[in-house]
Amino acid sequence: MSIVVSFELSESDLEHFRKMMKTAMEKTQSLSEEDILAKATALCEEMEQANIPEFVRSRLSSLELLITAVKDDEWQMPEDEKTDILASLAYFAEPQDLVPDHIPGLGYVDDAIMIELVIQDLSLDLESYKAFCSFRKTEENRRGDEASVNRESWLESERTELRSRLRRNKSTSRRRRVFGRIM
Repeated sequence: MSIVVSFELSESDLEHFRKMMKTAMEKTQSLSEEDILAKATALCEEMEQANIPEFVRSRLSSLELLITAVKDDEWQMPEDEKTDILASLAYFAEPQDLVPDHIPGLGYVDDAIMIELVIQDLSLDLESYKAFCSFRKTEENRRGDEASVNRESWLESERTELRSRLRRNKSTSRRRRVFGRIM
């Protein structure tokens, strides 16, 4: 039989975790991009092998996606975005666990909270990267593996789609105005 335990973190509780994140980021400033990515990847692999609770497992894929985005050459991540993501991943390179990971069920609570904070801070980056991956897959299916897909081609596709949507909306609005006068 399992039990459900839920709790709410206040703004001051979250501030405590943000301070922990900042401290970890400061401690890892001397690490290279490769070191941060390698250590964060190793932690993800360790967590996947452990018997982690679902509330952690459900967040782990977002953390792995951030790591993948930084490594993805076709994504052509701008340096400021990369810096933000690497700074967030720095916590996972040298985690200062509040609750030791070996405690069943609870050992990864602090990790889940930190992952959630990172996901919230970087949600737009994650959504953009997911959209890019979807676009890339569609283009590769449509044009084959030799399709040249990068951030610029995705952005151009997004701009084209936006212009098309705006034209359709404008046309629909005109038809409604004209049709409304006729009635």
